Amino acid sequence: MARSLVTGFAVCAVAGFAGCATIARGETPNLAQIEPPAITATFAPAAPDDAYRFFPGDEIEVLVRSAPELSRTVRVAPDGRIGLPMIVPVMAAERSQAELAAAVSQAYAAVLRDPQVDVMARGFGSQQVFVAGEVRNPGVLELSAPIDPFQAITSAGGFLTSAHVREVYIVRRTPGGPARIFRADLSSDAVAQGLNGIGPLQRFDVVYVPRSPIAEIGLFMQQYVREALPVNFSLFYDLRGENGR
Repeated sequence: MARSLVTGFAVCAVAGFAGCATIARGETPNLAQIEPPAITATFAPAAPDDAYRFFPGDEIEVLVRSAPELSRTVRVAPDGRIGLPMIVPVMAAERSQAELAAAVSQAYAAVLRDPQVDVMARGFGSQQVFVAGEVRNPGVLELSAPIDPFQAITSAGGFLTSAHVREVYIVRRTPGGPARIFRADLSSDAVAQGLNGIGPLQRFDVVYVPRSPIAEIGLFMQQYVREALPVNFSLFYDLRGENGR
């Protein structure tokens, strides 16, 4: 039950709450009529093998080994392309190092014989990730270099005592595809032993830390028992004090 609620929240967050039902103020929601979000999501353990993909502002070293004089260190332009000698600008945004090297090699194939190209990231433009849920300072983080979810949570002030550290969710948008939701164990033992194999976050990832089951019970008691019942619990102590005199 708790896991399905977390997944629903994360998917709605990615979709901008598109497809979620609109309920007027004061209206009692009919759960049977609420349609699920239009966006679909895959749900998997944290994946460390997602290759970093370039973004405008990143600095890239392009080594043309078969013609070293053409090697350059370039920055990805706002339109996502990089400029290199003798060829038209090549799209770099949303490509991994291997994909960009193949694209540059293909472009140089028109002017060079058997071009051999390597691509390496040398700097990263500003990027944003979002940290929400049971952390001290939820919000947007501006990052100058790739970090993992645990480092992002540390930058957001760390976990609250109510956090469910063994089930943290990373929501990732994929260009033209469904949202991907990863589940990670960020407890101190798992992080220390590297058991979850968490890779670096990507731009616009959402790191969501849900409440622990015991914290959910505490919230329920607070909202639906102590605050909802028209009984002043301190009255019992007052009466007991009166009887004891």
